[in-house]
Amino acid sequence: MGIFDFLTQRNKNTANVAKNRLRILIEQERGLRDAPDYLPLLQRELLEVIRKYINVDVDAVKVDLHKDGEHNLLDISVALPEKES
Repeated sequence: MGIFDFLTQRNKNTANVAKNRLRILIEQERGLRDAPDYLPLLQRELLEVIRKYINVDVDAVKVDLHKDGEHNLLDISVALPEKES
């Protein structure tokens, strides 16, 4: 065991972390590429409709498409503001 072995060990861990992060980014990009073009428009339109009734932030509405076996699932999430007392 050499005096500088700790340097090479950290480099191996750093390389693995970078490799895993890159893998995650690539998977996300592939998912975005396969996503329908209408999702951003749907998200904006949902936000407009919700804003007619409730004052919510722009980031309050999230629309995602997930694959569940043979089926595509549309996941719509709305973060409602807390009730004022």
